[in-house]
Amino acid sequence: MHDLRNRAREMRLNPTEWEKRLWRRLSNSQTGHKFRRQAVIAPFICDFFCPAKALIVEIDGDTHDPAADARRDQMLAGQGYRTMRFTNADVRDNIEGVLQTIVTTLARTPDRWPGHPHPDSSPEGEGPTVPQAKPLPFRGGVGVGEPGDRASGNPSC
Repeated sequence: MHDLRNRAREMRLNPTEWEKRLWRRLSNSQTGHKFRRQAVIAPFICDFFCPAKALIVEIDGDTHDPAADARRDQMLAGQGYRTMRFTNADVRDNIEGVLQTIVTTLARTPDRWPGHPHPDSSPEGEGPTVPQAKPLPFRGGVGVGEPGDRASGNPSC
């Protein structure tokens, strides 16, 4: 576990360009929800994680193995987590659509701790500040999206 935490720390210090761009929009509860980046949910490291909603957001590059990611997503779903996947191109070409899709999913996902704020919750006000954009067609993640949607993948969540 210590090695996993060290690897997550390294990944936070050296994010991909697309992770940096999305983090600028997810950080500081701009969506109305707190996210962590490169969060450890053993044995995985997830790109972005909203603890209050048990929602994982992944940005997949060209090297992802869809079969491995589907297995990982299924394993995390068995622990109560939902995974959303977007490609680097989604973030590059339509970050507003990515954000709108995330905000919509957050709104439709029940709180993990109903009636109790998360221990790390911010005292600042809440509410999404994401401008309205056309949501992306959702392509992945176990437990999120419409029936027939497919998951894609990454061993680091």
